[in-house]
Amino acid sequence: MDTGNFRGFEVAIQHPGIAVITFNEPERLNGFTQECKRDLVETLLQAQMDDFVRVVVITGTGRAFCAGDDLSGRRPADRPGLVPPIHGGHHNEIGTYEGLRHISQPVNTAVRNLDKLCIAAVNGIAIQTGLSLALACDFRIAAREARLGSATLRFGLLPDEGGQFLLVQLMGVAKTMDFLMRKRIVSAEEALALGLVNEVVEGVELMDRAMALATELANGPQVSMRLLKKSVYNAAEMTFAHALDEIAAKTAISDHHADAREGVAAFREKRAPRFNAWIDERATKR
Repeated sequence: MDTGNFRGFEVAIQHPGIAVITFNEPERLNGFTQECKRDLVETLLQAQMDDFVRVVVITGTGRAFCAGDDLSGRRPADRPGLVPPIHGGHHNEIGTYEGLRHISQPVNTAVRNLDKLCIAAVNGIAIQTGLSLALACDFRIAAREARLGSATLRFGLLPDEGGQFLLVQLMGVAKTMDFLMRKRIVSAEEALALGLVNEVVEGVELMDRAMALATELANGPQVSMRLLKKSVYNAAEMTFAHALDEIAAKTAISDHHADAREGVAAFREKRAPRFNAWIDERATKR
């Protein structure tokens, strides 16, 4: 996948196959523009299609993870784009609908559709769009100084990128109603108590902890983990009967993969398994 400095973020690859996406416009609190969103969707697509990428970590710089959409009208720094510019919509009612469905909402669907595991390392403020992006990730580690909220009603706006759905999944209807209607912005510790983040660490430890988790996940059996991520999210919206059939279909793949044979052999031989030989073999041929 492409690495380097793009519109609103930069991408780096760290061993073993961890793609680190860092929002790098702290003077704008890493606020999203439509250019940044489209480049981010393209980056996630590249991560999906690149077998050498095993885990994605998303973080920010400065005081913010991402403080939502940049409403100032300022444009991002002049950096190379991964996709060509188009009209961003919002010029009328249908333009707003199309802009949300085809530019803004695809960021979170790209994270959820990514079958590699994704970690949000929430370094600071995560508001509105930034919050929904963090919630779309599979794991969330927050720095102690982070603050998280939707707060769209402070502007008379809605959590239009799926934030209400993601909050209901994590907290349930009653707590989501309180969180959104009262325009709450909570500390990292409160977010942990609400179930919005998995872990809270000191700010100086954030990336070390996120990378340790990413490395642990990257060394796991990638084919089975990719199938299981999809199955877990599918199960949240399926009947039990459908979930049973869905996991059986995926097991028909994982049971016959080399990683499963390696896992069984390692158990019998009382040693640590060495998964992902198929990735390592491809790497030697690059």
